[in-house]
Amino acid sequence: MKRDLLFRPEREEVAQMHTLEAIMASLIMVAIIVYTVQATSLTPLTSSTANAHIEAQLQTMGQDMLNALSYSPYGQDSALKTDIINWDGEQYVWNGTVYKTIRKPTHDLNQSSLAETLEFIAVKRGIAHNVYFGWINEEGVSVSRRYIYNGDPSNNAVVISKRVQLSDADVGNTTEFVTHTGIPDADNSTEFYNIVDVKMMLWRM
Repeated sequence: MKRDLLFRPEREEVAQMHTLEAIMASLIMVAIIVYTVQATSLTPLTSSTANAHIEAQLQTMGQDMLNALSYSPYGQDSALKTDIINWDGEQYVWNGTVYKTIRKPTHDLNQSSLAETLEFIAVKRGIAHNVYFGWINEEGVSVSRRYIYNGDPSNNAVVISKRVQLSDADVGNTTEFVTHTGIPDADNSTEFYNIVDVKMMLWRM
């Protein structure tokens, strides 16, 4: 009689319900753990992920600036080309108020669309920046000189570049231009002068 009481159908149903509840609870816990791990990996909580996000933003920002400055209305030079043509060969640094030369006596970088754009966008956001002008010299060697320099970039700096073609008509007095900038005439037999590679480096302070 006692054996019959132990193995009644009611007890078997209760045992099955407890087993099923235990299995369901285990599945729910596993699902929660999997969801938590996946959510953590997708959010920018790690420094490397955050740095990659910032670098992507800086890359887009720099590319937009150079693209905008490279736009040339019909029959006119682009702002970027004008900055290269008007360059006096000096290196400029941001002193907290304006871009100035490092030599004495100093003078400001006036009428530079690139400098104005960097001041309006990069300086106000605390983004450090360097700008270089590069070209090929008479020996076929790549040369680069600083246009705007604000120190050594960090490991997370991004580099954006844009090439600008110059002609003899753009430069005007070729002898005076090469004396000031160091950018030579790559082909004296044609109107082609040289190609200047404008390289911009951006990084967070």
